[in-house]
Amino acid sequence: MGLKMVNALIVAVIAFITYVVFSGSISPYDLITGLIVSLTTGVIFSTITLTNPRKALDPKRWALFAIYALRYLIIDETKAHVDVIKRILHPKTPVNPAIVKVPFNVSTDYAITAIANSITNTPGTVVVDVDEKEKAFYVHWIDAKTIEPEKAREAISSVFEKYAGKIFD
Repeated sequence: MGLKMVNALIVAVIAFITYVVFSGSISPYDLITGLIVSLTTGVIFSTITLTNPRKALDPKRWALFAIYALRYLIIDETKAHVDVIKRILHPKTPVNPAIVKVPFNVSTDYAITAIANSITNTPGTVVVDVDEKEKAFYVHWIDAKTIEPEKAREAISSVFEKYAGKIFD
C-alpha cells in the first residue's frame, strides 16, 4: 500500500470515529453514511492534513490528546466559566481588560492552532492575532493579571502549550 493510501486511510478512520462520536448514533444508515463521508474526506484531505503518518498512529500522542481534552474541558473550562459568571453576577467585581502578548514555543501549524483555539474557547480570553515571526499570540484578556509576556504566557497558555507541543510537534 502506498503512502498516499495509508494517509487517506488514517484520515478516514479519524474522520469516521469523529463522525460516530458526534452523531451519537450507530444505526446502519448512520454508519454507512459516516463510512462514505469519512472515506471521501480521507481521499480529499489526506495530502493536506497528514504529513507524518507515524505521528498520527502514535498511541502516546492519542493518550496525551485524551488527557489534554479531558483536563481542558473539566478543569480549565470550568474555572474560566465560574470566573466569568462571577463577573456577570457581581458587576462590582473588578475587570482589567487588556490585549497582552503571549509568546509560544511550538513549531507546527497544528500545535499553534490547538493553543490558539484553546485560548479562544476559554471564557475571558480571545486570541486576536498570531504573529508567527515573533512566535506570539495577541490575546484579549478580560482580567489581565500582568502585561509582561512570559507571565501572561504562564497564566494563559502554558498548560495548553505543554500538551499541544507533545501531541503535534
